[in-house]
Amino acid sequence: MATYVLIPGGWHGGWYYQPLAEALRARGHRAYPLTLTGLGERRHLLNASVNLDTHIEDVVRVLEDEQLTDVVLLGHSYGGMVVSGAVDRAPDRIRAAIHSDAYVPEDGQSCFELTSDFFRRMFVDGAASDGFSVPPTPGGDPRRTPHPLATFLQRLKLANTPPPIPRGYLYLSGWPDSPFGAVYERVRRESLWQTLEVPVGHSVMREAYDELLEFVLQFA
Repeated sequence: MATYVLIPGGWHGGWYYQPLAEALRARGHRAYPLTLTGLGERRHLLNASVNLDTHIEDVVRVLEDEQLTDVVLLGHSYGGMVVSGAVDRAPDRIRAAIHSDAYVPEDGQSCFELTSDFFRRMFVDGAASDGFSVPPTPGGDPRRTPHPLATFLQRLKLANTPPPIPRGYLYLSGWPDSPFGAVYERVRRESLWQTLEVPVGHSVMREAYDELLEFVLQFA
C-alpha cells in the first residue's frame, strides 16, 4: 500500500483529483487530494497574504497532522512549485515526487519567472481588478476559482540539498504556449527521473487520465 498526496494546479481544488483518488483507493492505496488555501471549497480564505509559502505549509501540515510517511507527492502544473517546496520541508516523509506537466523550480525561482509570456500576461492582467487574485480563463470547469497572485510571484526558498528520491515527469506536449518543454528536456536526462511524454493538452485528468494513473502506480 502506498500513500499519495495529490496537489492540483492553479485555479483548481481537490475535486480535480477525485477520480484519481478513488481509483488509487480501489487498488488498496491511500490518497489525499488537497485543496490549497484560497481555492475550491477554501476560497473564502483568499486574500493578498496567501503566497507560495502558504501552500507549501498546507501540504506539510497534512503530512504531519495525518502522520503520513513514505508519501508519493503528485503535483500538476503550478502544483509542481508546491511539490518542490514540500520535499524540501519534509524530506523524511516523502518516498517519491511526481510532476505532471508541472514546474520544477530551483532555489530562488518563481512560477512567474519559469512560465511563458502568455501566462505572465494572464497573471498580471487578471489581477488588475483587485491586485491579488487571478480569475480562471473563460469556459472550463465551473468549479475553478480565482487563484492568489502572490503564489505565482513568490520565489521558492529551498534550504536543503534535494534528497535522492525517485522522481517522475509526465509531459503533455500537445498544446500551444506550454512552458514545460524545456523542463522535460532537462529532467529526462537526469538519472533519478522517470519520464513519459503524451501528445495531448494540459488538462491531464481529462486528456491523459489513463496514462496518469498507470504512471503514478509505478511509484507505489
